[in-house]
Amino acid sequence: MPLDLSADLAAAAEVLADASDVTLLAHVNPDADALGSALALGLALHRRGVRVRVSFGAPAEVPETLRDLDVAGLLVPAAEVPAVPAVLVALDAGSVGRLGPLGNRVAATVEAGGQVVVLDHHVSNPGFGTVNVVDDRAEATALVVLRLLDVMGVEVDEPIARCVYAGLVTDTRSFRHASSATHHVAARLLDAGVDAEAVARPLMDSHPFGYLGMLATVLSRAGLDREAVGGLGLVHAVVTLEDAKGLRPEEVESVVDLVRTAEEAEVAAVLKELRPSTWSVSLRSVSRIDVREVAQLLGGGGHRRAAGFTARGDAAGVLADLRAALERVPPEAGA
Repeated sequence: MPLDLSADLAAAAEVLADASDVTLLAHVNPDADALGSALALGLALHRRGVRVRVSFGAPAEVPETLRDLDVAGLLVPAAEVPAVPAVLVALDAGSVGRLGPLGNRVAATVEAGGQVVVLDHHVSNPGFGTVNVVDDRAEATALVVLRLLDVMGVEVDEPIARCVYAGLVTDTRSFRHASSATHHVAARLLDAGVDAEAVARPLMDSHPFGYLGMLATVLSRAGLDREAVGGLGLVHAVVTLEDAKGLRPEEVESVVDLVRTAEEAEVAAVLKELRPSTWSVSLRSVSRIDVREVAQLLGGGGHRRAAGFTARGDAAGVLADLRAALERVPPEAGA
């Protein structure tokens, strides 16, 4: 059951009803949930005559697989985000830090007497807005946005439904982590005209040929530590800058979904080199380890079964720190 957020949703709807200029920010390295949520809400506001801009702090380019969601041309570079937005909406960002270089817009807006609406589903979210709609039971921020759209009386037609569906299908791993209620939501989106295959394939099942070569190289170096995680097992792989050369960030991000399939390991980790000696680490677990707690020990965050953190040093050192953090998080009983 979703949380009773009726008062928070009403407050958010009231802020947006009175707004004439709204800036919507997704987290850095936006995924389909972050950007799909922002574009769904942005499109609804745009149709009301609101001046809308959707952006994110990094990277400089919009992920290629997400560009088709922007049917109204609402995406703008980070440099075009006002220093002090009139109304700011932060989506799928568990903290101000997840907004990257645009995080300073939050304090600037509040100090100027403006409104900051936070829409999110991360349990770690401290509520950094003036209005906070955070449902940590929701499988995706897109579900929070859909509830807000309903409160606002927005007609959820195919373009909006497609943005919501993109966030939902990816964050639930093709509905494998979805409740019955969320399956009903998916049916509603399909009834609105969404072509499920057309949305999901470019996001999850389509890669350039060079991706196969990268996988062959990376997976040939993958390691399995059966004794890690108290004997539950850790499988890990490293994607260097050289491995990722010429490929989109989407290809690199997807490696963890293959590594996690090793049945001998409870936890999967993929280290992705952002620049020399700097790594973004993706964590996944099967059922007994809360990798969000592990990531938080290392300065990151996320969800119980999917989380991540950023680290500096060489790959061996980052893996050693990860193993140590894993030993500090006890397995969940009965999972």
